[in-house]
Amino acid sequence: MPIFLIVVIVLGLFVLLSSFFTVKQQTAVIVERFGRFNSIRNSGLQLKIPVFDRIAGRVNLRIQQLDVIIETKTKDNVFVKLKVSVQFKVLQEKVYEAFYKLEYPHDQITSYVFDVVRAEVPKLKLDDVFERKDDIAIAVKRELNEAMSTYGYDIINTLITDIDPDIQVKNAMNRINAADREKTAAEYEAEAGRIRIVAKAKAEAESKRLQGQGIADQRREIARGLVESVDVLNRVGINSQEASALIVVTQHYDTLQAIGADTNSNLILLPNSPQAGSEMLNNMVASFTASNQVGEAMKKANTSKAKNKGKKDIFGGTEEEKDSEE
Repeated sequence: MPIFLIVVIVLGLFVLLSSFFTVKQQTAVIVERFGRFNSIRNSGLQLKIPVFDRIAGRVNLRIQQLDVIIETKTKDNVFVKLKVSVQFKVLQEKVYEAFYKLEYPHDQITSYVFDVVRAEVPKLKLDDVFERKDDIAIAVKRELNEAMSTYGYDIINTLITDIDPDIQVKNAMNRINAADREKTAAEYEAEAGRIRIVAKAKAEAESKRLQGQGIADQRREIARGLVESVDVLNRVGINSQEASALIVVTQHYDTLQAIGADTNSNLILLPNSPQAGSEMLNNMVASFTASNQVGEAMKKANTSKAKNKGKKDIFGGTEEEKDSEE
């Protein structure tokens, strides 16, 4: 086979193969003929005229994201860095505008984001920037849609993904937050302490009341027992004074017995001789007798005074006053 024929066959195969090309899904291909726009080819197997037609470029139709970091100043003179994420795509019906009218779309979008953010953030204080970040994102999206729709771009969404103030400002905010939480904790602790004190005071008051009631009941029962004991002793011929003295002496020995039962007690009662009981009994009987005599004398004196005061005549004077007037 001659070499010339081989060259022709190879060139023919090359031209034939170069006439076909494929376009991926969610991609558009711009075909130019002699440097002039010819057509837009979509996904699939496509055919072009060799030598006359060429692929000028490919346009991505998928949703893309551009992250823009901006440093600006707030209304209260705090410098802050914001990260704005812009999600956009090329409209399929406007591939021509996206390819021929705008050469650097990322730079164009970044410029608009800078312009809007630096116009909105200086109107807000730092705390408001955190609270109203969605409003800033909406303003960026609105401005970008108005500007980029002309070039065939659709702004899907804009997000403020990060707000980063200066490190000293963040430390100050953390200290303020920590101090506020410590204040709240101190208030709760103080309230809890007050509740514990009030509850303890109520419990002590209730304990004292019950203790006093118990002591009163105890003394009431002791008095009732003493009355019954005196009545029993009176029935066997022992008078009230002697019965009372006997009961007191009996309680005295019961107390000594209770003290002696405690091995760790070091209490000493003076006098503590065997004659102390009889002396106590005699002294108590004598004191009861003397007190009864004194009571009888005072009762007689009060009775005589009452009789003298009652002796008044019709003029309101006593007999002694009448004799003195005569």
